[in-house]
Amino acid sequence: MELRQLRYFVAVVQHGSMGKAALELGLVTSALSQQISRLESELSTRLLQRTSSGVVPTDAGLAFWRQAQLALRHIDNAAEAARHARLSGHVSVGLPPSTASVLGLPFMQAMRERYPDVRLRMVESLSGYLASMLSGREIDLAILFNNEPAQRWSVLPLLQERLFVIGARGMAGMPRGESTSLAALAALPLVMPSGGHGLRALLATCFQNEGTQPRIVAEVDGLAILMDAVQGGLGATIQPGAALARTDAAHFESVAVADPRAVRPNLLVSLSDDELSPAALAARVVLTDVARTLVSQGRWPGATLHQPPAPVHET
Repeated sequence: MELRQLRYFVAVVQHGSMGKAALELGLVTSALSQQISRLESELSTRLLQRTSSGVVPTDAGLAFWRQAQLALRHIDNAAEAARHARLSGHVSVGLPPSTASVLGLPFMQAMRERYPDVRLRMVESLSGYLASMLSGREIDLAILFNNEPAQRWSVLPLLQERLFVIGARGMAGMPRGESTSLAALAALPLVMPSGGHGLRALLATCFQNEGTQPRIVAEVDGLAILMDAVQGGLGATIQPGAALARTDAAHFESVAVADPRAVRPNLLVSLSDDELSPAALAARVVLTDVARTLVSQGRWPGATLHQPPAPVHET
């Protein structure tokens, strides 16, 4: 019997539905049903009764459910005790500049609160450089915008960021309204990262699909100086909302890009689990928790949490 089977069974009983439980657990319904069947086989008894409206526990299932809940509470308490133990060691974490502007300080504060004896090294750099550092084992984990399937990495899709046109307040040619199409930006002077930057490549594809080309007047690969150029009126830019986190937003105007493809994924990428130290494993959990909290609290402009594909329901 596996721990996950207990969690699966409790979720099914709580929801009274295989489909709803599978959706919460991020599983396809058939896989969840298979796990429950395996559990029933191991116990040599029927735990659930299928009805036209869902599933209900049998007498044996009800007794097992009570004990399973108790066991899970004990396990959760043990995990909580382990998390609050005085974990030590060191971990290196890489964040791209725009991501660091929103996530960096809250993550550092959370690590200090939860694991004060862990020595944290933060690296702020472009996503491509962070990927190279991961490959060279110079850092343990990072937020990246592209996955490299050839690498033996652990990859967790974390969130998506909507892109915005950002310009100095009062800049001529800035679009009006809550959103704009890329085609409407063809004449707008843009200050953008250079061609090797992942965001530039994403936007090049989006503009191409619109049948137009952006008007690039300057290329800047540092977020701080890029935003200085925008504030100075050299042009607008297209960035995620996080780009405004370290600037005085009162100096800028921003309009969402309506193209549904103009979305940048944020992936939490780390070395494989067997290469990570306990401190690095803990940091990965904290980074995930903090990012999700910032999004759910509306403190990450334009970001939405990654939603796994909806499970296929059995008929």
